[in-house]
Amino acid sequence: MILQVPGGPELLVVLLLTVFFLGIPLLLIIGVYEYLDRKRGYERRITALEQRVDELEDE
Repeated sequence: MILQVPGGPELLVVLLLTVFFLGIPLLLIIGVYEYLDRKRGYERRITALEQRVDELEDE
């Protein structure tokens, strides 16, 4: 015996379209942000290391 939900296939289609049109672009935006933030993190780390090297050279 299979339970049938009225409007079930339509709700499934709406759910899939929502995931496709909202979820995928959201993941892309998050991915680009994380990539750019990682690059900035490296730059901050390099700057901090350069400052530390300068401090050690002054000693």
